[in-house]
Amino acid sequence: MGDSYVTFLVLGVLLVAVDGQLIYHSGKRYMRKAYEPAEATAMMRLATVLFHLVVLGLVLLVSLIEFDSADTAKNVVAKLGILLLVLALTHAGTMAILSRIRERQMQRQMADEMAEDHRIFDERHSHITEPRVQRTVIESPREPYSTP
Repeated sequence: MGDSYVTFLVLGVLLVAVDGQLIYHSGKRYMRKAYEPAEATAMMRLATVLFHLVVLGLVLLVSLIEFDSADTAKNVVAKLGILLLVLALTHAGTMAILSRIRERQMQRQMADEMAEDHRIFDERHSHITEPRVQRTVIESPREPYSTP
């Protein structure tokens, strides 16, 4: 293990930690529009732990890639480039998943509010009865040769 390997691991872990914290803090505010603060915090903790585990695993895999370059600095830069692309994709995927979860929750809340409004409307207007219309049946004369 050379210094370049350790340098890459340190920089990789640092990048993942910073991005994970960005996702956690901004996601918490984002999810509070659909969830109670405690629920949003718990959800973001779970999502952030999953993000960290996935991306740290990818950091370890990228660290094993070898390039045909005698310059160790170029190897570290190439690995960091790959890591940044992977980090961007996982960040975008995490945000897309959180957005979908938030949207579904907001739709549920809207449906619940509409159902509650409808229930309240029905309660307020239940005492009003609709006018009853009496219908009279007029019998038509029977046709000859028809059976009664």
